Amino acid sequence: MLVVVGVGFWYFGARARHETTARPSPAVPVTATTADAQDVPVYVEGLGTIQAFNMVAVKTRIDGQITDVMFKEGQEVKAGDPLFQIDQRPLKTALEQAQANKEKDEAQLKSAQLDLDRYAKLLPSGFQTRQQYDQQKGTVGQLQAATKADQAQIENAQINLDYSTIRAPIDGRTGQRMVDIGNYVQTTQNATLVTVTQLKPIFVSFTAPAARLDDIRSNQAQAPLKVLAYAMDNKTELAQGELTLVDNQVDQATGTIRLKAQFANDDERLWPGEFVAVRIVVSMRKNVATVPAEAVMQGPNGAYVYVLDQDGTAHRHDVEVAANQDGRAVVTKGIEAGDQIVLNGQYRLTEGAKAKVVDARQQADLGRPAQ
Repeated sequence: MLVVVGVGFWYFGARARHETTARPSPAVPVTATTADAQDVPVYVEGLGTIQAFNMVAVKTRIDGQITDVMFKEGQEVKAGDPLFQIDQRPLKTALEQAQANKEKDEAQLKSAQLDLDRYAKLLPSGFQTRQQYDQQKGTVGQLQAATKADQAQIENAQINLDYSTIRAPIDGRTGQRMVDIGNYVQTTQNATLVTVTQLKPIFVSFTAPAARLDDIRSNQAQAPLKVLAYAMDNKTELAQGELTLVDNQVDQATGTIRLKAQFANDDERLWPGEFVAVRIVVSMRKNVATVPAEAVMQGPNGAYVYVLDQDGTAHRHDVEVAANQDGRAVVTKGIEAGDQIVLNGQYRLTEGAKAKVVDARQQADLGRPAQ
């Protein structure tokens, strides 16, 4: 009787073990994506500061009292637009006085020249001496010189009168006004009245690793390199420009090279003094596979992804990642465009495991949050 019972236990235990072994493991729920083929730019990245194309500190060139301010702070101005007016009354008086002096000397010169002509006619007949003729000739020369000096005084007075209207030296935007109407300004004070800054175009000065200098120079020799300026979040593109300067020496202390790029800045998104993240597009990778960066796992032997075949079997593929750009991994070896790549849930997978593709909400409902 005991033997029969023992045989019965053995039979049912063996059958249960067989059914357990034969029952397939449940498929692991995952989310998946498809590897895309894209043309991906190769970047050299740096951190830069925006610099005005031109910046002029406007100062007075004559002494006087400011009688008018003809602009608003932050206004766009053109070269030659009036900014300040200095009292012109003493300057006009000086000009009129110089003009009067010239008229007086010209009248004296005309009279002296007539006398000289008469002396020249009387000299051969002996009615006039050579000494008196030479003296009169000297008088004419002095008056001619005085007339030239008077003209110089007129021109100088006219220049000062022109300087009384202080004008914008360049196209640009005015900054904060540093002086008000009624103030007396002097050239010896060397005070800035306002700063005019040219914003279109504009420069970005930045540094890049000196190790990338050969890539930059060799590609720049073929065609001007495109430069992208981003906000400090390194995601928001602000403007596109061209590389215009590669400095003539490497900073040995930092191991970097200083560069400069020019931007049209028509929309004025770049502002002097602002910090930006800079990317130089040195070349282009053609038709390479890209996947979301979170699909790539790191193991003891390097990076890998799980690729699903048609029946949902997961296969581990070792990959080479050339770069991570804008949330995508650029994979140059290990997968091809069109492969179905596990995006989330790969931490539950092993080589040859079965996977079931679900959407992100279903995966969250199963208590397996996306990684």
